[in-house]
Amino acid sequence: MRNRAKFRGPAGLLALGVTAFLCACVDGGDMGAGGDGSVGTSSSGAGGPMDVVIEGGRVVDGTGAGWFHGDVGIRGDRIAAVTHAGGLAEVDAGTRVDAAGKVVAPGFIDIQSHARGPLLSGDGRLLGKITQGITTEIMGEGWTNAPANANTDAGAGLVDPEAQGERHDFSGPRGFDAWLNAMLANGASPNFGSFVGATTIRVYAMGEAGGPASEAQLDSMRKATRWAMEGGAFGVATALIYPPGNFAGTDELVEVVAASEPYGGLYITHMRSEADRFLEAIDEAIEIGERGGVPVEIYHLKAAGVRNHYKAALAVAKIDSARAAGIDVQANMYPYIAGGTGISALFPPWASEDGRLLDNLSDPAMRQRIHAEVLADGPEWENFGTLSTPEGVLVTSVGETGPDGEPTGAERYVGMRLAEVAADMGVDWVEAAMEITLMTSGHASMVIFMMSEENVAMQLRQPWIKIGTDASGFDPADVSGMVHPRSYGTYPRILGKYVRGEGVITLEDAIRKMTSAVATRLSIHDRGVLRPGMYADVVVFDPTTVADRATFEDPHQLSVGIEEVFVNGVMVLRGGEHTGAKPGRIVRGPGYRPAG
Repeated sequence: MRNRAKFRGPAGLLALGVTAFLCACVDGGDMGAGGDGSVGTSSSGAGGPMDVVIEGGRVVDGTGAGWFHGDVGIRGDRIAAVTHAGGLAEVDAGTRVDAAGKVVAPGFIDIQSHARGPLLSGDGRLLGKITQGITTEIMGEGWTNAPANANTDAGAGLVDPEAQGERHDFSGPRGFDAWLNAMLANGASPNFGSFVGATTIRVYAMGEAGGPASEAQLDSMRKATRWAMEGGAFGVATALIYPPGNFAGTDELVEVVAASEPYGGLYITHMRSEADRFLEAIDEAIEIGERGGVPVEIYHLKAAGVRNHYKAALAVAKIDSARAAGIDVQANMYPYIAGGTGISALFPPWASEDGRLLDNLSDPAMRQRIHAEVLADGPEWENFGTLSTPEGVLVTSVGETGPDGEPTGAERYVGMRLAEVAADMGVDWVEAAMEITLMTSGHASMVIFMMSEENVAMQLRQPWIKIGTDASGFDPADVSGMVHPRSYGTYPRILGKYVRGEGVITLEDAIRKMTSAVATRLSIHDRGVLRPGMYADVVVFDPTTVADRATFEDPHQLSVGIEEVFVNGVMVLRGGEHTGAKPGRIVRGPGYRPAG
């Protein structure tokens, strides 16, 4: 007998979760890029009973093709069938999900995640991400937990803001692989993978020193990059605004990126400038990719600062021109007019050289020099404070304790604009930023308002754009301070505001940019499309209600409208509520080489 209820009761759901999870763990929970790349739709019922049938929804398969009314069948951890509506009506199913009036889509793949902390040592649920429909997290911008040695361990904390308090042995040739497996052992609701951070590679070889690398140091960088690629990295990821990563010159980066080329690596970059030298930074990114022999992907494409807003159209034209000339350069973005980073980014990069930022801010002569350079607003570095103005800098977090282990004393500044902090302190905004940095040992964060809404919409329309959050995942019930609302709202914001509300892009194109476009870019051939044989990462959402709720002033609010989420065939979100399941697996780059 068929059961037309939305679910066949708790017992059936539990059985489904256990069965699918056991299937997922048969091979140790690991999976690599693979699949035969075939395209097709099954209408045969795929030869037997299903664990799950999602029926009667508007199927958006992730390819960009138009939606159709259909059924999706899941058996174990795979999609077993995709049919016309009613095509699986007579198939025995452990659980049926009534998707009438809902959209059924592949799980979203976040190409720019910062979830290293919660995946390695948190509860791994990533509630703020799962409730956006994200089923795969791709990390690595600038920093990764591996490869590791004494240099990277010394830099964890202030240099690597996502590794505060983390100490693990991810050293040696299999260190990257060991890091991924440590996150797997911790348990995760979404799948996850990573690029290797170029900042980590540089620190591995030469600590936090400035200046060019020696040949011996370059050799260490190349070796560490090869190790990471063999451990499953998707390529090399830079963060060229932040020290010590931005101490690397073009030639050095070419050498590091070239080491990833034999493994099918991709160069993905937070460029050296997104403001006054935005167009020149695109040129450098393209040069690094061409000389290194790899494709180029630009993180969170944007033109920062009112004086640079006109450059967004020029950047799109530059990318289009390069692509017309046969150069593989693409980009991704988030749908907000503000970015977020550490308050220490308000200071010139040299101030952090050799890990001496706090010492320099405590030295009267060096402090005066830093102050003068910030206000001089020269083109040599990305001056966020003047680009956004102190009224455009929102203090979001100040760490839990100061250098003495006591509360920082800066807690009351959370939620205030930097201009307000300066007025409260009775100093100018540069001095206020210095004081907060010292009070918090460099662990204060900010949101900076620098982009235009018109450019966000224009960029979303580009065929080579993909979506990423540039954020970690949080649980509103278990978090303090403030964060960028993209942590909770990126994907529903696009579906609610830019698809339904404003018609900037179509539903099908939005889903493609969130799924298959990312999977194709990363050579993940068995996710990102609703197709028989693919892993069963599936999202069911209400297109009439899906929306973000998080704001800059009140960010810890879950999005609405994402109703069911399956990861590897296991339901992790049911009726908008997390089930507690953690079926996530490792996704790896094409150069992965198993140990032994």
